[in-house]
Amino acid sequence: MNKVILMGRLTRDPEIRYSQGAEPLAIARYTLAVDRRGRRDASGNDQTADFIQCVSFGRVAEFAEKYLKQGTKMLVTGRIQTGSYTNKDGNKVYTTEVVVEEQEFAESKSSADGRSGRPTPEDASGDGFMSIPEGIESDLPFR
Repeated sequence: MNKVILMGRLTRDPEIRYSQGAEPLAIARYTLAVDRRGRRDASGNDQTADFIQCVSFGRVAEFAEKYLKQGTKMLVTGRIQTGSYTNKDGNKVYTTEVVVEEQEFAESKSSADGRSGRPTPEDASGDGFMSIPEGIESDLPFR
């Protein structure tokens, strides 16, 4: 079985191309930065990342074109595909990429914009408690 599940952030906006032919097929390419835990990098940080090349086709690629952008946290599932080609210098180059079959957002838009939707200290009054909006006192279960 060849199944991959990744969660990471796009390193840049997806690159979108369309195949040539009677019915053009959308092809999206992007790189996910996926955290690697448990290892230390040269500066002693606990967290480093792997940069995984991803490619999607058809409707999945059209979704990427419309909604994905740099920094978006995504959960993708797909399969690993390897290949090789000979470059212009005559050297054989090996490739590995994930062919994305499904993708979904891994965080809400408000979280991505830097706000979780939860109250912040700025929302509190001087005594540390949030103000109750007007007209809601009658709906409270206590007095």
